[in-house]
Amino acid sequence: MKEDIFYYPDLLLTCDPSDRETYYCTAPCLLIEVLSDSTERIDRREQFLSYQTLPSLQAYWLVAQQERRLEIFRRSHEWRMEPITSGCVSVDCLDVELSLDVIYEDVIQAP
Repeated sequence: MKEDIFYYPDLLLTCDPSDRETYYCTAPCLLIEVLSDSTERIDRREQFLSYQTLPSLQAYWLVAQQERRLEIFRRSHEWRMEPITSGCVSVDCLDVELSLDVIYEDVIQAP
C-alpha cells in the first residue's frame, strides 16, 4: 500500500500490541467493509487490492446489507471469495467463530 494513501474500513482488528497509532492501524489482521451502493465498487476493487499488500492482513470481509451474506477473502486461500449465507464464520486471528445470526442480530431485512 502506498504510504500516503489511507482507507478507513468500517471495522478492523489488530492483534499487534505495538500497533498504537492514533488515527490509523498499521498491522490489521482482519478488515471488514459493510457494502453500500455508494462504496461497493471501491470496497471490491481499489481498497481490496491495496489491502492485500498489508503483510499482517489475514482476511477481508464484505458484509451485505440487503441480504444475509458475507464474502470472505483469506490470504491462506489466495484471496479467493468464500460466500457465507448461513452457519458460522471463522475469525482466524482470534481463533473464534461467529454465527451469521449474531452478525445480523439487529439488522432488519427487507421483505
